[in-house]
Amino acid sequence: MTPTCPLLPDPTLPRLTRAVRGHDQTGAEIEIAVVEERPLTIYLNSQEIVTAMTIGDYPEYLALGFLRNQGMLRDDDVVTGVDYDEDVETVVVRTATQSNYEEKLKKKTRTSGCAVGTVFGDMMEGLEGVTLPEAEIRTSWLYALARRINTLPSLYLTAGAIHGTVLCQQDRVLVYMEDVGRHNAVDKVAGFMLRHDVPASDKILYTTGRLTSEMVIKTAMMGIPVLASRSGFTAWGVEIAQRLGLTLIGRMRGQRFVCLSGEGRLIRDADLAHVPDEDRRHRRKGAEE
Repeated sequence: MTPTCPLLPDPTLPRLTRAVRGHDQTGAEIEIAVVEERPLTIYLNSQEIVTAMTIGDYPEYLALGFLRNQGMLRDDDVVTGVDYDEDVETVVVRTATQSNYEEKLKKKTRTSGCAVGTVFGDMMEGLEGVTLPEAEIRTSWLYALARRINTLPSLYLTAGAIHGTVLCQQDRVLVYMEDVGRHNAVDKVAGFMLRHDVPASDKILYTTGRLTSEMVIKTAMMGIPVLASRSGFTAWGVEIAQRLGLTLIGRMRGQRFVCLSGEGRLIRDADLAHVPDEDRRHRRKGAEE
């Protein structure tokens, strides 16, 4: 099912930020909110898989999405339980069939993602046979989403030091997840989709971070045909997107964007005369992200 009401960040949750005192450039004492980081250990049945640093919200979605995007939960796996223990900061995902990933875990490597991000040496293996659905993406939807996402309540606006990933359908925001690492944010979206049986074929994934190989792989593993960002690309991310036929759109700022893969899905229906451009201040900020 597709959610009817958007699931949005709640920057007022007290456990997500901490008030810290300091001094500004003039020496004046200030107090600001900073994002919390917490370790979360993920188990698949009796096998410990990874410990990730996360802000601590939606741990069940994060665990499910991480395992799904790493290929450890297959399409035919039956999830019988997801148990979160806040005291020991652990999530155990249980399946009807036991699995052993010791050999795969030996191959894990650090990725370019912020905080703790791991993919495995044979991460491309899970993309074999992946066929992304034919879909259309209207530029009017992209411009509307960019404006809407930039004005939604978020931890980024409250404390910064955070990445966001947004699941969209046409020009509607469905799920908005944030975390210290962009990989965690997209895994939470993947976990939500898996838990609630949300179809992927007509969705758009928007990320505030760079369009890296990891982001492209995760999007493809989720079955989503379009990945967009206001940030830029990596060459390997573009190469994988082109190989898979995933529509990859970056540098979305004001009237501007660049599509480096999957151009055939784009329908340019927006009248740019009615799309506000981004001022110079925001352009400089975007260039630094």
